[in-house]
Amino acid sequence: MKKIKSLILAAMAFAMVAPVLTSCSDDDDKKVDNIVSEYSVNDQMVAAQKKASGKKEAVLLVAFGSTWNNAFKAFDATKAAYEKAFPNADVFVCFSSDICINRASVGENEDENGNIVKRDYYEPRYLLHAIGAAKYDKIYVQSLQVIPGEEFANVVACVKKFMNNGYIASAHLDDEYLAKLQENEAIYLGLPLLNDPEVDVPEVAKQLNELYKGEAAKGIVAFMGHGNPDTYDTFKANIRYNQLEEALQTYSKNYFVGCVDQPENFKTHVHARMEKAGLTSGKIYLHPLMSIAGDHAHNDMGGDDGEDVDAKDWEYNDEGEIEDLSWKVYFNKLGYTSEVHLGTNKEPLGLLELPGVLNVWVKHTQKAEFLEDAYHSMYPEE
Repeated sequence: MKKIKSLILAAMAFAMVAPVLTSCSDDDDKKVDNIVSEYSVNDQMVAAQKKASGKKEAVLLVAFGSTWNNAFKAFDATKAAYEKAFPNADVFVCFSSDICINRASVGENEDENGNIVKRDYYEPRYLLHAIGAAKYDKIYVQSLQVIPGEEFANVVACVKKFMNNGYIASAHLDDEYLAKLQENEAIYLGLPLLNDPEVDVPEVAKQLNELYKGEAAKGIVAFMGHGNPDTYDTFKANIRYNQLEEALQTYSKNYFVGCVDQPENFKTHVHARMEKAGLTSGKIYLHPLMSIAGDHAHNDMGGDDGEDVDAKDWEYNDEGEIEDLSWKVYFNKLGYTSEVHLGTNKEPLGLLELPGVLNVWVKHTQKAEFLEDAYHSMYPEE
């Protein structure tokens, strides 16, 4: 058994790099063969898991991804929580970011013991294809995004393409199987954390306040989300960050929510709102408002970027933001005392690591919506 597992892992590792090795080649047939081999490896992996478990349901958790070891542990814990919540399902985690997949596979970071950690993840299309090839009776695809923005739109498109057999001509799934999934209402889409402004936003605010009301009693609590530029603000979802700040401020006026990529809600705009509220100095506790604490949390929020630049020399871009300046350094130079909140792992905590918040995602999966009209036959009647 160990030998078989090792062979599968080795094949998976080869499949991850095979398309890269031929990406500059003019041999199109060879490229296709490599892509098909990657499907094949995933098919083996998922089919083996289904056979070992005897389960008929699958849960696919779709994250943007990360290269940080603490984030990998957060994804592992999330997978375990889902296995507990869905005891009749096989649970899989995938990344939508090619960059995160590639960097995780080569091991960009070291663990606490100085060891290089390499992790293999796949794009959702590969795992979906493998899940379909293993013919699970029921499939849940859960977005681990915070808002229904650009990344969530990509998740929706990915599921629809899967249901339409649209990935590669030489790797078609059983069309009758896909039709049966649709007919039996067995393909479900779990929505992002802050999907519903009337239900999700107040619940997440409640959970965050339960955790950090002690900090809010002593100083400012600022959350840093991601956000989307205006041109990528799918479903106009950036407003969820503003709504969350409003909901948090019903508990304490010391709560603020900003983003690294939301126009008019950068750290400079957060500071302007603090000043307007009369909060011009004192302690400020910083938290990432992202599913995991990855590069943005460690660097854009809690890093030392900009430490060597005087405030009088700051350069503001056209959107009023100061680039290459972390939140921690920015607020320190403005006279506040910044503290990056760390968990017991001595790392910032992402939202998936907060049980009350994670439970909102789990409930979304439990109440996931059937994806209507996702399937269209490859062989329509003339």
